[in-house]
Amino acid sequence: QAKELGADAALIITPYYIKPPQRALIHHYLTIANAVDFPIILYNCPGRTGVDLKPETIGELSKHPNIIGVKDATGDLSRVESLRKLCRKDFLLFSGEDDSGSDFVRIGGDGVISVTANVAPAAMHKLLSDSKNGRLDEANKINEQLMPLHKRLFLESNPIPVKKVLNLMGKIGNGIRPPLAELDPIHLPKIHEAMAIGRVL
Repeated sequence: QAKELGADAALIITPYYIKPPQRALIHHYLTIANAVDFPIILYNCPGRTGVDLKPETIGELSKHPNIIGVKDATGDLSRVESLRKLCRKDFLLFSGEDDSGSDFVRIGGDGVISVTANVAPAAMHKLLSDSKNGRLDEANKINEQLMPLHKRLFLESNPIPVKKVLNLMGKIGNGIRPPLAELDPIHLPKIHEAMAIGRVL
């Protein structure tokens, strides 16, 4: 259904809580990749799942033509170099960390699957384009402007803060589905300040 509705790929998180070994993760992802006619992006977020998709495992999975990239939310920039060496040439490397996304792209990553881009898409696009193309002064200025958003969109569990910002921008209605809850009002001053600095008010 996602494919029929125009999605470009499926972002598939590692199984959580049960902490499968790496060989089981390979089997898991290959089973999915073989079962669907749809590009897959691996999603590695050990802080949320409790399991780390190792670079060597990603390299092995990159051999499958249906597995086109990875979203790496470890925050470990040293992985970019190792993933480039281990994965096929056209394999896409995306960061899942907005605050270090500019550095990730500078050292060989392809982009960021971003939270900040939900509220500042044009600025994030320019930031990553400038970073990729060596316009570092321009990139640093934009990143400094967006840094309060990068940080404060995680004052509570994602997506609580970003949905509140989108609501304040008039883009969506108020509210969030359980088991999450609306942003604690104590955070609103910091959110408003970040919005003003990031020029999304």
